[in-house]
Amino acid sequence: MNELKPLGVYIHIPFCRSKCQYCDFYSIGGSRDRRLVDNYLQALAVHFKEAGARATDYIVDTVYFGGGTPSFFGADSLRRIFAELQHRFRVDKDAEITFEANPDSVTDSLLKKLRAEGFNRMSLGVQSDRDDVLQKLGRPHNYEQARDAVQAARKCGFDNVSLDLMYGLPNQTVPQWTETLQHVLQLKPEHLSCYGLKVEEGTPLWEYKDAANLPSDEAQAEMYLNTVAILEDAGYRQYEISNFARPGFASRHNLKYWMGEEYIGFGPAAASDFAGKRYTYVRDIERYVRGVLKQDVPILAECDSIPARERAGEYVMLRLRTTKGISPEEYEKNYLMPFEPLLETILPLEQRDLFYQKDGRWILTPKGFLVSNQIIGLLQEAQERSEPLAKKR
Repeated sequence: MNELKPLGVYIHIPFCRSKCQYCDFYSIGGSRDRRLVDNYLQALAVHFKEAGARATDYIVDTVYFGGGTPSFFGADSLRRIFAELQHRFRVDKDAEITFEANPDSVTDSLLKKLRAEGFNRMSLGVQSDRDDVLQKLGRPHNYEQARDAVQAARKCGFDNVSLDLMYGLPNQTVPQWTETLQHVLQLKPEHLSCYGLKVEEGTPLWEYKDAANLPSDEAQAEMYLNTVAILEDAGYRQYEISNFARPGFASRHNLKYWMGEEYIGFGPAAASDFAGKRYTYVRDIERYVRGVLKQDVPILAECDSIPARERAGEYVMLRLRTTKGISPEEYEKNYLMPFEPLLETILPLEQRDLFYQKDGRWILTPKGFLVSNQIIGLLQEAQERSEPLAKKR
């Protein structure tokens, strides 16, 4: 019997209490339309059945409920979705099962029901410890609710709690961000995701960004480098540009994205990299539901088979987001492309303290992570100028 291949599953829950000022993820703010919720649950069940039939050689070892706000969606709906997923896919008994939550929608009842169902990881959107900042961002919670949510999760048996934080916020100073980290560390999370605020076109924040008094690029860079140092001192290992974990608590699901492993997504705007193809669904829940249930409208926004050269570029782009970095041996063996052109680009960057080498792998330093987009661009230009090894021979 062939060994089963690991698979990650992402399930998008596009419902929120309200839309945040900076958010450009696909979600619907406001009260939940019962008809739409029921139709969405039905569509997911049908979609699981169709996709599960194509995944008989796989075992699901990570499941991630993202949003939107899954906790706002409710425990009963999440349990129903997970039960249907288990019915249609082979789910590993030790799978990592994550749900995203906002502090205002975390209750003892929700936590107890989800923990009993097998959910074992919570990702909590804290963002800041300052209530005035949270209010300006349109967040529907305060910091006390965040502390209470973490304590409630512990009481209900969750021993893997991740907290999301944002820096580079309006009026934020470097000392304020340092203080935020120190406050949040008192909650003793197993995992921290620390993201720099991105002002995306089409969001409310975009409209008044020039008057928002956002920190300078230099201040944001100092915030980032302080984050790396403070969390390292507190026992958190950086394993990706924005992610830090105590030993053994790195997000197994998110690592699939960065390590180029297979995952399959469900719901509007969800993306997949499965069976050699990458595809994304439309950012429209009504169309997604109709397309799945009636099959009279297409639900794919895009679908591509990825050629080897592009996969090689993705290897560089995604692995350099992590502290695992890139390996010349892996690169040449898996993609039949020469590493020498990349090395010619890397060596001068090493002299500028942007790269370092460990165990034969090239890894970005914290300073390198700050300019990773530019570095990856240079490496991809070097790739474009090189010929496959087979042709050179």
